[in-house]
Amino acid sequence: QVQLVESGGGLVQAGGSLRLSCAASARTFSAATVGWFRQAPGKEREFVAAISVSGRDTNYADSVKGRFTISRDNAKNTVYLQMDILKPEDTAVYLCAAGIGSVVAGRRSYNYWGQGTQVTISS
Repeated sequence: QVQLVESGGGLVQAGGSLRLSCAASARTFSAATVGWFRQAPGKEREFVAAISVSGRDTNYADSVKGRFTISRDNAKNTVYLQMDILKPEDTAVYLCAAGIGSVVAGRRSYNYWGQGTQVTISS
């Protein structure tokens, strides 16, 4: 069983930055693809970014390309999401997930999910 805990959310103005962290409880995390998803009120959960086990392969949603960067530190069992040039439409609960699929695999390939951290961007 892998437990995931997100942190780093908060309230920032448009154009600002935040860095989210996803910390895992188990060493098996270092063998998992990790993804970030987000869910805004009244909307479906959507993919944001994913990173492979080695960190060499990444994938981003078109809406965040060039603004968000995903990275991982397997020694610390932690994955990060650096979010820059934030926009009001980035407001959502951000969740991390771990699974065994590729970085382009769908949401159903992720077996473990965190509870999420709130990100609010003011205009």
